[in-house]
Amino acid sequence: MSFPGLDLTNRTAVVIGATSGIGKAIALGLADAGADVVPSGRRKNLVEEVAREIESRGRRSLIKTSDVSDADSIQQLADQVIETFGKVDILVNAAGRTIRRATIDVSDAEWEGILDTNLTGMLRTCRAFGRHMIERRYGRIINIGSLTSVVALHEVAAYGASKAGVAALTKSLAVEWAPHGVCVNAILPGVFRTALNEGLLDGTARGAELLARTPMRRFGNPDEVAGAAVFLASDAASFITGHLLAVDGGFLASGVNQ
Repeated sequence: MSFPGLDLTNRTAVVIGATSGIGKAIALGLADAGADVVPSGRRKNLVEEVAREIESRGRRSLIKTSDVSDADSIQQLADQVIETFGKVDILVNAAGRTIRRATIDVSDAEWEGILDTNLTGMLRTCRAFGRHMIERRYGRIINIGSLTSVVALHEVAAYGASKAGVAALTKSLAVEWAPHGVCVNAILPGVFRTALNEGLLDGTARGAELLARTPMRRFGNPDEVAGAAVFLASDAASFITGHLLAVDGGFLASGVNQ
């Protein structure tokens, strides 16, 4: 049995937060599936590196930095991609930040900064690219949530609040934009060791507990998220919208593991 709907040839994708970790893995996975991919982030040298990796796969790319905290920056990215490629079919929102601290000690500035990047920044990108998708009556938006979209993790309340917001935003946009041919879904990664969280996991009691609560008894590899993203970006997922897809080694299904 074949599934030609998983082929992303002739699709154009934009991945926000594509310069490391899960975002980079998804950008390269979409390229491997046939899409032209524009990776974006704040640091030009890292954007250039990922763009070259995409081009080495025989796909087209574009070097353009952006900052999700700046609506004008995101709109400029959207305008340039549309001018260069003629369209955007797929948007992946993978930009994120976190801190671990007792919530009582988190300052307003820290709280607001995390929510602005993880949630409001996602809204900015969805608005900028969503207008174009609605006009074309076709689009696939994939937001990167978290286990904390569903359950609480100790001393990351700002991050958890932002990712719970990602789940709600995903469902709201899915309902609003479904009549216009735009599917909006979220991936909830389990515990993946990345530059964002390695200090919280390596050699810590927290890391050991997360492993114990994951039935597969290991951290995920960022590449293991790419398949879910390719599926949600493809025509094989044409009747799926407003869904939160956990890629977590069984974490959210788990009760007693021994």
